Amino acid sequence: MSESGTATARGGDRRVDIGNLLLEGRAFIALAVLIVIFALLSDSFLTVGNLITMTKHVAYNAILALGMLFVVLKGGIDLSIGSIVGLSGVIAGTMLQGWQLTLLDIVVYPQVWFVVVISLAVGTFFGYLNGLLVTRFNVAPFIATLGMMYVARGAAMLISNGTTYPRLGGSEENGNQGFLLIGGGQLLGVPVSIWLMVVFAVVAVIVLRKTPFGRWVYATGGNERAAELSGVPTRKVKLRVYMISGFCAATTGLIISSELTSAAPQTGETFELNAIAAVVIGGAALSGGRGNVRGALIGAFVIGFLSDGLVLVGVSTFWQITIKGAVIILAVMLDQAQQRIKRSKNSAAAAQNRSAPAAPPAPQT
Repeated sequence: MSESGTATARGGDRRVDIGNLLLEGRAFIALAVLIVIFALLSDSFLTVGNLITMTKHVAYNAILALGMLFVVLKGGIDLSIGSIVGLSGVIAGTMLQGWQLTLLDIVVYPQVWFVVVISLAVGTFFGYLNGLLVTRFNVAPFIATLGMMYVARGAAMLISNGTTYPRLGGSEENGNQGFLLIGGGQLLGVPVSIWLMVVFAVVAVIVLRKTPFGRWVYATGGNERAAELSGVPTRKVKLRVYMISGFCAATTGLIISSELTSAAPQTGETFELNAIAAVVIGGAALSGGRGNVRGALIGAFVIGFLSDGLVLVGVSTFWQITIKGAVIILAVMLDQAQQRIKRSKNSAAAAQNRSAPAAPPAPQT
């Protein structure tokens, strides 16, 4: 190859590397651009109070996105988490306002810790049902979780009769106070919901990076058949990631109900789309095997700051929905561009290896 040809190839490689670098850091870039734009449009955007409020809103989506990340990493999808958010809040509201035991004709007021455990257990159980449909009955994840979305929403409607449970603060005489601390309390001056987001993120990092289960999740999403032949219990992995997603959704439902001091069966509608958007914007591949906690968190901040920023500058709700949809489409297009660049680099490297001259044989002694 001539020197000019070599220089051209190197220049092309540099352009490809720069383009790939920009694509890999697209979530950081998008977040930075949003902060600059909204800071210029509104003087109150970067105030401490507004940043704390926006971060609290991000926490809801971030916890959901972390659960969704596990599902997406193994190559699946979970459309039921929004309904589980509403169901877990309704379960908590039912028990906090008095659990009617018809057979015994009494009303029980469980303590808050019991309410939280039951609500989380219900969310995890619905995640288990999703996993069971996918693994045992071979139902496509999209269909299984779509059906479970309606089942969970219907269950919330049936339990509450379509009404809202207000005033979930409990009472001293019933011994069920303390629920409002989950979403409305503070620890060291920081809202508890933000602390929960941090805890969930740390646990997710440890699980994905330091445990065999985390490696199994990546392996199952990357190539399920190869993972199965290598001894990975792929069915258990699928079952558990849906249970994790259900647990995260139930936690989000408790946080929102606590902050609003009320629980409604409609809570959580379209939350699953926000979680999917956050994961995709953060660089996870919907086909599975690629993604990380850092990207999911940044994606959640992008979605949260975008939504709150548009409200702050007075953009219509209809335009907010349109813009959010456009952002999701753009994120998928950029992910596809990144994959094309990666495949191009791999093909170029393979061609270069084939064209390289063979090494001379070693001299015989």
